[in-house]
Amino acid sequence: MRITQRVKRILDNYESDNPGTKGKLAQLLMHGKLGGSGKMVILPVDQGFEHGPDRSFAPNPPAYDPHYHFRMAIDAGLNAYAAPLGMLEAGADSFAGAIPTILKLNSSNSLATEKDQAVTGSVNDALRLGCAAIGFTIYPGAEDQFEMMEEARELAEEAKAVGLAVVMWSYPRGGMLSKEGETGIDVCAYAAHMAALLGAHVIKVKPPTAHLEQPEAKKVFEAQKIDISTLEKRIAHVMQAAFAGRRVVVFSGGGAKGSDAVYDEIRGIAKGGANGSIIGRNTFQRPRDEALQMLDNIIKIYQGKF
Repeated sequence: MRITQRVKRILDNYESDNPGTKGKLAQLLMHGKLGGSGKMVILPVDQGFEHGPDRSFAPNPPAYDPHYHFRMAIDAGLNAYAAPLGMLEAGADSFAGAIPTILKLNSSNSLATEKDQAVTGSVNDALRLGCAAIGFTIYPGAEDQFEMMEEARELAEEAKAVGLAVVMWSYPRGGMLSKEGETGIDVCAYAAHMAALLGAHVIKVKPPTAHLEQPEAKKVFEAQKIDISTLEKRIAHVMQAAFAGRRVVVFSGGGAKGSDAVYDEIRGIAKGGANGSIIGRNTFQRPRDEALQMLDNIIKIYQGKF
């Protein structure tokens, strides 16, 4: 596999990792239409666990089939496909080696009353399925956040020891956080920093709003005149919080929205210096042709062509 100088510089930021883990991270960064650019677009399909099959797939019934998502990620030329154990097992043989995969190791569901996730896969599962990385969600702010962080640390240590990369979803919620605070710039930057501190190679957070949730953080933002006036500036600050850009950060696509809203948001993310997007419902809930066109346009945004 050819490694571009841009990807080599990114790999150089991961100073403690073994060649196996760096090789898997390179696999993610070198695959697809954005391969070698340092940018990534990933398809995540864990929404069946999180929201239920009908809320996730009824808007586009072919998406009930796990093979549908493998094909879409491959045909769109994405960097990787992320999903829970059963989804990856359902296409493991048919699509072996066709696209890097990320095994999501923990999941929640909409029937639960607490803000927590169950561990639903293992590092051995990821190895068995030929994955490039494991994925894990933490909920900073939730009552069970420290247990989740301890689980993340243990699984990350195990994954790195066998040469896998670690992708961490860092989604603040629960506890004393307001709903608006979950995506506030101070909280999103904090969430990205915590994921970096936990040893994530790739960090997934939500696009931040200009809301400031924490009174003490608000004082610092105002005193230091941190510019959060535009999405571009807020994205740049989140990247700064992720070890001054030494960690790969991708931003979620969020809830369903119109195409123009998706593109405008991703333009702000790209201009802010992010490494890319991890976008699910806004693509697979659309008819396949529309989804492929949207993903192609998103890739072109990161290429500076759209």
